[in-house]
Amino acid sequence: MSAPTPVRADVEAAVRRLVAHDEFLRKTPLFRLSGAALGVNCAEVWLKLEQLQVGGSFKARGMLNRMLSNAVPASGVIIASGGNAGIATAAAAQALRLPCEVFVPEISNAAKRERLRQLGATVVVTGAAYAQAQEACVARQRLSRALMLHAYDQFEVVAGAGTLAAEIEAQAGLPDRVLVSVGGGGLIGGVAAWFEGRTRIVALEPELAPTLHAARQAGQPVDVAVSGIAADSLGARRIGALAWELSQRHVRDALLLSDAAIISAQRWLWQELKLAVEPAAALGLAALQTGAYLPRPDETVCLILCGANLDPASLAPKTTIESC
Repeated sequence: MSAPTPVRADVEAAVRRLVAHDEFLRKTPLFRLSGAALGVNCAEVWLKLEQLQVGGSFKARGMLNRMLSNAVPASGVIIASGGNAGIATAAAAQALRLPCEVFVPEISNAAKRERLRQLGATVVVTGAAYAQAQEACVARQRLSRALMLHAYDQFEVVAGAGTLAAEIEAQAGLPDRVLVSVGGGGLIGGVAAWFEGRTRIVALEPELAPTLHAARQAGQPVDVAVSGIAADSLGARRIGALAWELSQRHVRDALLLSDAAIISAQRWLWQELKLAVEPAAALGLAALQTGAYLPRPDETVCLILCGANLDPASLAPKTTIESC
């Protein structure tokens, strides 16, 4: 039997819970541009600038919602993360004055590790990829009894991520399409839980980290090999169970994008709009620029710029895929 998944009422409850901590969480801007301004044949493109969120990504919403929904022991909180969920957890723990331990894989970038330490977290680097860091984290939690947070596959985490979608609707109404990057699926799960079919959601993945694509081919979540430019932030080995259920109900379209297209879109956002985002945040623009997603001329498309925890050197014009 499938575990219960968040619905819109659960996201509304998370909104009410989190609003009491608006000194910590930010209401991030929504930037509206004509499609022509981005070279896209559609009426309007909305950029939800969630890279400006506390911790540099949307993850702060779910992590804080998880902490506020549970009793936290004296040992604090613990999580395994490729970087962004850990940074969000550490930031929320610091705000709530809780101890925090974060397990990161060896693939995680040095800038994210340093940020974790600046936020007061104990950082444990272990395992070649996220899955191995998660295993080590689970073993440690059995000893410490800290509150376990999951980067993307917990009810409160997904419902918290859904508050981003609620904020988009409050700021600008319903777009015709929302393009959402997928790794483990916490964000797309939350977005789907909020909109519940009231707008079309398009899932976007790198070709080298296709968790949802592989699950749809297999008819169930399966492990995939993960590599490529966005592996540290979209590097989950399989789609989360909650995201799988929610995407089956509410997400029809799922597209794959090349590393080259993602890097090109990431650089465009920096060079043309001075928006510094990590590769995972550039998939929406990459889908529009490559024609992987073709909007109607009268369509309004919302792109979620979901994170900004990047090495600034990666935005240099001569950067190559290999050096990223």
